[in-house]
Amino acid sequence: MAFAANPLSVSVPDAEFESWLRDSGYLELIDQHSSSSAAATTVSATSTSDTAAAAATDFDPASLTGGFFFDSLFPAVSVLLSVVSTNPFSKLTAADFSAPTPSWTAAFIGDCGSYSFPSGSHQARLRVTENVKRYARNYATLFILFFACALYQMPLALVGLISCLAVWDMFKFSNERWGWDRYPVLRQVLVRTAQCATAVILIILNVQKALLCAVAVSYAVTILHATFRKLAPTSRQPPKKR
Repeated sequence: MAFAANPLSVSVPDAEFESWLRDSGYLELIDQHSSSSAAATTVSATSTSDTAAAAATDFDPASLTGGFFFDSLFPAVSVLLSVVSTNPFSKLTAADFSAPTPSWTAAFIGDCGSYSFPSGSHQARLRVTENVKRYARNYATLFILFFACALYQMPLALVGLISCLAVWDMFKFSNERWGWDRYPVLRQVLVRTAQCATAVILIILNVQKALLCAVAVSYAVTILHATFRKLAPTSRQPPKKR
């Protein structure tokens, strides 16, 4: 199903029409419209530049190539900067992690036609926030995978993580065995001791280094995928009442 640019443009402003598309779940149409508008603008600008260059008597191909390079570079840098400054988790909720995991091949990865460079900052921010919300479970799975790979590459960090779990498992067993709940002061001292032991183990065995590596890699993969992945159609939600 596809719409024209705005079939109700006579009676409904573009802003209201876009708001209705958002509330109805047709975000992929906004994404497609942004790409189509950017492509039309690029073709028009290129045609105008070629016409002006052909009519000029002092035509210089090198200067045309350099101007085209900078005209293409600056918008791309602006889009990437807008993505970096965007909070990708602004629309994320706990319900997104309880929803079914989207298909890895058909939905998450898709085909070659499922990716394109954003036409502008607005489209880039829309893709990032919406794709993070849609593929939250996929990104969480990738983070666990990257963390497991980091622990595999850093055996001491793996030993440290297992040691921390063992410390707290021993504390839980001892608490249930000897009933430390009856001695609040003693229990508080033991909790603080376990916390200090955990911190020492994490620092000495570089568990935090493995965690930071996994966070950095998974965050970069999430941002890149969410930015270039086109919005795919989803199940429609009933529009919000106004």
